[in-house]
Amino acid sequence: MKRESLYLDTSVPSAYHDERDKAIQRETIYFFEKKSGDYEVYISEVTMTELHRTKSVSRRKQLLALVEDITILPKTEDAEKLADLYVRKKIIPLKYRLDAVHIAIATLKGIDILVSWNFEHMVKHKTRKMVTEVNILKGCKPIDIISPQEL
Repeated sequence: MKRESLYLDTSVPSAYHDERDKAIQRETIYFFEKKSGDYEVYISEVTMTELHRTKSVSRRKQLLALVEDITILPKTEDAEKLADLYVRKKIIPLKYRLDAVHIAIATLKGIDILVSWNFEHMVKHKTRKMVTEVNILKGCKPIDIISPQEL
């Protein structure tokens, strides 16, 4: 049986060492140590760019080491166009366009589940519903958008 595929946005690896919310950190550590092996896990060039922007050099090294064995998906022109559509349809605010790019990359790769800790405008019913509507209209399969604790 084929394993489900997961796309991790930047919030997931970032939470591994983030002690501001211990519950989220515990769930993230549990995911990486106990659950990630059950899935085909992907990140993207966008994730890598965001992780490379981590100000603390030691934290940046920790984050990059955490994702070093995860397959990196490219940011394509098609993903940029789909992300723009998500923004035009007001699914994702323009200010957070990179989040739309995460969704688009995962969608176009045919990923089953996008995993994020972003409850503000990604992990919520309205976003899932609207992304599904756009994806179906564009001939793409729906993608589930959930938090690590839902796995």
